[in-house]
Amino acid sequence: MLKSKPILIGIFGGTFDPIHYGHLRVAEEVVRTIGLQKIYFVPAGIPRLRNAPIASPKQRTEAVRLAIQDNPNFVLDKREIYRDGISFSIDSIYEFKQEFGEEIGLCFILGADAFIKFSEWDSWKEFFNLCHFIISTRPGYTHTSINDLLPKELKDECSKRWVINADDMRNETNGLIFISSATMLDISATSIRKNIAAGKSVRYLVPDVAINYILESKLYL
Repeated sequence: MLKSKPILIGIFGGTFDPIHYGHLRVAEEVVRTIGLQKIYFVPAGIPRLRNAPIASPKQRTEAVRLAIQDNPNFVLDKREIYRDGISFSIDSIYEFKQEFGEEIGLCFILGADAFIKFSEWDSWKEFFNLCHFIISTRPGYTHTSINDLLPKELKDECSKRWVINADDMRNETNGLIFISSATMLDISATSIRKNIAAGKSVRYLVPDVAINYILESKLYL
């Protein structure tokens, strides 16, 4: 009897301070082009490698909930918000793996800029035993062009893991790296916060329901 190929689930973490259409467009294209069953949005509680977010964990989570509520492929996951102390993504990946089981392939979604610094993450080598990576970047980038930017230790770890066909990730449950050339909207959370503070419109940068919540909560002012 042939072994069935694993279902692929996306894990999309971040501070989401605030969530915007850049995040949502990447997630939408990854679902469609790779055929993920779901993408779990995992807002970070207290990040380790960047300054603390301006909005509270509860506020950032509520904005994410509002922004994704109409998409049946998107799921809000609050585990890092409820976890005490600094948020370590490896803890969440371990938990997801335990909850979904070995028959599910977890796909950790990262931007190319974050992946280049991935070897600075806690327990970074352990990720390859637990999940695949989907690297979201601009069209035209290849594993070669990204690989050239990686520090040596990370480059060596990745050397035999790159795949050019997303279906290859269905043959394994972890350890592969696929580049998704998504429509990268030139939107940053930093510029959104600055615009809000200056009283400028952020319509069409952030979903209206999230904008309304941000303004009602007097965030980023």
